[in-house]
Amino acid sequence: MMEWRTVAVSVFMISLCFLVIPIRVPSSSSSNTIDDDIRLFESYIVRYNKSYRHDPIEYDKRFKHFQISLRGIEKMNKLRTSKESAYFGATEYSDLSEDEFLKLALRKDISNRAERHRIDRFMRQKNYSPEGNLIRYERAIRIPPRLDWRTKGVVTPVKSQGNCGACWAYSTVECIESMIAIKNHTLTSYSVQEMIDCAGNNNFGCEGGDICSLLSWLVDNQISILSESLYPVTGKTDTCTLERSPKSSVRVTDFTCDSFVNAEEQLLDVLVNHGPVAAAVNALSWQNYLGGIIQFHCDSSFKMLNHAVQIVGYDNTGKIPYYIVRNSWGPLFGNDGYLYIAIGNNLCGIANQVSSLNAIW
Repeated sequence: MMEWRTVAVSVFMISLCFLVIPIRVPSSSSSNTIDDDIRLFESYIVRYNKSYRHDPIEYDKRFKHFQISLRGIEKMNKLRTSKESAYFGATEYSDLSEDEFLKLALRKDISNRAERHRIDRFMRQKNYSPEGNLIRYERAIRIPPRLDWRTKGVVTPVKSQGNCGACWAYSTVECIESMIAIKNHTLTSYSVQEMIDCAGNNNFGCEGGDICSLLSWLVDNQISILSESLYPVTGKTDTCTLERSPKSSVRVTDFTCDSFVNAEEQLLDVLVNHGPVAAAVNALSWQNYLGGIIQFHCDSSFKMLNHAVQIVGYDNTGKIPYYIVRNSWGPLFGNDGYLYIAIGNNLCGIANQVSSLNAIW
């Protein structure tokens, strides 16, 4: 077993207690040694307040995973083509194996769930409502060079799903929040926990679900959506209390689950003329993401979908046009809880299954 306590490292750790900056991984070189990895790991333990610092067996296990992450980070950063390109470093998940990361933060069954919606009545090219077609409509507003719905006060703060695999519920509720705010100019956080505890239609709380099935359940059953203050998050699947809870007038009235593969300009159209959308993605390569625009190494195949996010805007003004993507791994992840994904190549599968919705209050 490695020698994992030294006076120098202890002093280094104490100094790091006062820092909250991301841990950047230096480029690999022949001078890098296991001691360099240990020093990075010690700072990492302090930065993320890992509980295994006094458990030698778990420490060694996590250190080995961390070293694998370090080598992967070095490889990913070598692929950068410009200062705007995505850059990678140690994150909260860097001491996990790929399988552990998939199990903790992602849902490997999302692609199987999404496949069903490609052929059933929810995956529609046209979905009409009293307000008109949500996606296939005549363009009402010119597509501007950039759009960020956050600047318009219709996006709630980034949340963290923790160990609960309910990204499908978070991304859906986030879109409900945005659509209500666009209509009545009041931004309110609505209950993700209500979806986790109560959603039927083959949704299973923290054990998995999907956006299209949730939206179908909400619309078909005319579910009243409560505010977060009335039905607060617990981070686990609990007993549904909807029947005993106060009623709300907030409901989803219509939705679409659509594909924009090879048609991402239409996705920009929806973002401009309708509002933020929810999307299924492949987030496996995000384990060590720190910031910048993802351009490579992100599988776009439908079968690799494993996560759900909200798209809140885009920027077409720079060398690399990108989507502004809200995640549900807390504000310390990526760009204050957000990622940037390049537009045009269905990177990370972002155009495979996209949902927009209408809501009333």
